[in-house]
Amino acid sequence: MKLHELKAEILAEHSDVADDTLLEHGVAEWSLLQDAIARRAWVVGIFPGEAEARAGWEELSPLLVAAGVGVAGEPVLRALADQDWRDSYKAHFKAWRCGRLHWVPVWERGTYAVFPGDVVIWLDPGLAFGTGNHETTRLCCERLVAFAQCGMRNAECGIDQMRVLDAGCGSGILALSAARLGFGTVAGFDNDPEAVRVSRENAALNGLAEAVEFFTGDLVSGLAGRQAELVLANIQADVLMRFAPELLGAVALGGELVLSGILAMELERVRAVFAAAAPGWVVESRTLGEWSDLRLARAH
Repeated sequence: MKLHELKAEILAEHSDVADDTLLEHGVAEWSLLQDAIARRAWVVGIFPGEAEARAGWEELSPLLVAAGVGVAGEPVLRALADQDWRDSYKAHFKAWRCGRLHWVPVWERGTYAVFPGDVVIWLDPGLAFGTGNHETTRLCCERLVAFAQCGMRNAECGIDQMRVLDAGCGSGILALSAARLGFGTVAGFDNDPEAVRVSRENAALNGLAEAVEFFTGDLVSGLAGRQAELVLANIQADVLMRFAPELLGAVALGGELVLSGILAMELERVRAVFAAAAPGWVVESRTLGEWSDLRLARAH
């Protein structure tokens, strides 16, 4: 069975809104492509068949319209050979690094040079595998690397004794990064069983199948009875606020909660909700583009 690509051109000036819409609604089959020189942009979906591609567009197009994204003409559907599919990603998916952690396309495995002491997550842009290029994921990754560096300096509790919990793991990219950095116990969960399946595939790709526990759960069942020194949640702001008690309750003494998926204009409202629910915790944030994160540190 051949994969199918559905590609719809949108107005270039609406690219940021389209990108936000894809993230907020969790439509993992879709990505945004841009040609900065020609000032053109497209939403592109990869599907296992023609029927799935058409159904995917019927689901996505009303969301784009509701967000005010202008679609230029009819979408184009085509069958992809395996090489076509990979090459379509190679043009815009490049390796990047944060501290000692590198995220690298799997097709560069034989040529990519890694500095001594650094570690790599190999990324294959499969049907639901994010590349980490979005600001919300980068914000989380930077916090993860900073927390790992702090743990490596702390002789009383080394990184191999620390637990990481990725709430709403998506493709598993943050949980896998935590395992690669050397955290002792890593788990990730998502309320979408397909996301959990893909996360396990990505773990196998990186030789981490035994290093991370992936399971299906929501922000109630997934957090119940669990605590970690680092809890990551890259989820849209309204969901984060609704489940603030559950997220805070999963943070061990001396641990941190890192929240992302927060639009910069939503930050103060999210900060107020969590600061009120966590008196005495250290609260700080950063902004990258249109997005912000929130870090809450619990005292010992």
